[in-house]
Amino acid sequence: MKKLFISASMALTAVLLLTGCLELHLGGGAKTEAQYQNPTVGQQLIDLQRAKDTGAISADQYEAQKAKLLGNK
Repeated sequence: MKKLFISASMALTAVLLLTGCLELHLGGGAKTEAQYQNPTVGQQLIDLQRAKDTGAISADQYEAQKAKLLGNK
């Protein structure tokens, strides 16, 4: 019985280590590359706001890009 417990513990440890080393994700924690390639309008608006807040774009540029995103060309 003790050998079975030790073997099962070693197997579980090996699986846990391998999933970490191979970057296997059990569950839905990680975002895929496709999610970054097709951001939602909401995410684009957030990114646009950050760009304005950091000074990367002007307020006029922000408003113009926001209008494009919202379809108010």
